[in-house]
Amino acid sequence: MTIIDGKLLAENLRNKIANEVKQLSRPPGLAVILVGDDPSSQVYVRNKTKACVEVGFYSDQIHKSANITQEELLSEVQRLNDNKTIDGILVQLPLPPHIDANVIIEAIVPEKDVDGFSSENIGKLMQNKPFLSPCTPKGIMAMLAALNYELRGKDCVIIGASKIVGRPMVMELLNAGATVFVCHKDTKEISEKARMADVIIAAAGVANLVKADWVKEGAIVIDVGINRLEDGTLTGDVDFDEVKDKASAISPVPGGVGPMTVAMLLENTLAAYKAKL
Repeated sequence: MTIIDGKLLAENLRNKIANEVKQLSRPPGLAVILVGDDPSSQVYVRNKTKACVEVGFYSDQIHKSANITQEELLSEVQRLNDNKTIDGILVQLPLPPHIDANVIIEAIVPEKDVDGFSSENIGKLMQNKPFLSPCTPKGIMAMLAALNYELRGKDCVIIGASKIVGRPMVMELLNAGATVFVCHKDTKEISEKARMADVIIAAAGVANLVKADWVKEGAIVIDVGINRLEDGTLTGDVDFDEVKDKASAISPVPGGVGPMTVAMLLENTLAAYKAKL
């Protein structure tokens, strides 16, 4: 059984990016907008900013009050769209309920949409002509590639159908030649469907949902979930201690998908910079 070390894979990718940045005429620039004081969002933004500094990017962290109007936030996005030193723009989700996240995301010019959530970038992924693809699915594909795992013809089950992970993950796997099943909260007998899978990607946001009897012997299990338990510890959507003895490879939480998501954000920002050359 292999534990997929996302921290090590991400570190190797950051080192590669840092070496490339040294050869550039100016550092790539990433602007991250944080609205409000959500503790989890603050941690994510801090991690992204730290990673930027580590690879030699220019990082612009913009913190706005939770009562900012949608028009004011759109104005901030437009300012960054026009800024030639900013190659990537990321608006940390979730946004306060009075702001329509879809409107904000679509306001980011596609060539700076390093989260990969805009209609244009999702459309390119669907056409198998990816430019800036959503970071978590892209990171998962890099983890599977590191295992030298051939996805063509394999059965993959995704648990969770969010726009951030589940849906773009379908496109990534289909583009790689896999057969994909998507399960969500209204899917019947999810455990039976999961047992068919050569690869399970758990992204439901439910702590320890996937048990050993959901997993066939030798399957690869990728855990996207980050859930905080009452004692303050983090756990994924997969019951790691139960499942690890049945899986041929499994990603831990923390230290699995999370670091790879941030590394792919850096990769997307570098790609956005290079596309302008």
